[in-house]
Amino acid sequence: MNNSSKTQAFAALHVKADPVILYNIWDPGSAKAVAAAGAKALATGSAPVAMAHGFADGQKIPLAMMLDNLSRIVDTVDLPVTADIEGGYGITPAEVAETAAMTIRAGAVGFNFEDQIVGGDGLYDADTQAARITAAREAVDAIASDVFINARTDIFLKAKPDAHTDAMLDDALARAHAYAAAGASGFFAPGLADETQIARLCADCPLPVNIIALPHVPGPARLAELGAARISYGPVPYKQMVNWLEDQARAAIGYRDQS
Repeated sequence: MNNSSKTQAFAALHVKADPVILYNIWDPGSAKAVAAAGAKALATGSAPVAMAHGFADGQKIPLAMMLDNLSRIVDTVDLPVTADIEGGYGITPAEVAETAAMTIRAGAVGFNFEDQIVGGDGLYDADTQAARITAAREAVDAIASDVFINARTDIFLKAKPDAHTDAMLDDALARAHAYAAAGASGFFAPGLADETQIARLCADCPLPVNIIALPHVPGPARLAELGAARISYGPVPYKQMVNWLEDQARAAIGYRDQS
């Protein structure tokens, strides 16, 4: 499947109430494993990619290393691969556009792009983030058609789940409309967990909604009923794998203590 076919196929997977499942990967090996499980598409997560390479999340892994890892993943599987570019490894629209272009040239069919100020405090205001999305859209449209820009808001990650309010949801929806007008393809609201709020977001958002399946969030079947079009898993698979590996290693190393 060529990249043009992949971008079109990936965009078509985003169906309200019939969500695409993206069980996040971090390297070619994990990509092959998830592909073998029957995945229709693959998605890197910034945290697992960073941690697998010895870095903390938050654009700590060098951009060149992240892109090289992405390229090797794309070369390993014949599935659409979307990447997490966090805040675009830059502040200005021009910097974001350059990162977006390099991501698509590395073989990705799309990317997550967040509105939090990486390395700073709070979020970009909606107009500033919309301008950054517009720059990314113009850059990737010059390379490929149907590139999926998953515009992420970190409104809900900045507060505990029991502190999520209707006013925060109003803000998220206002951002969703601004991001859609700027050229976003989807809207990602990680951290949102309340069923009523998820249902309202899915009903009123102008874009397909992505919810992350964290432990305190409703399960995939319920998220589908609430109207999600995309369910991702973020750092959960990597952390579970690392915990398993550590437990197995501890048992092997300490076998004498078990006798």
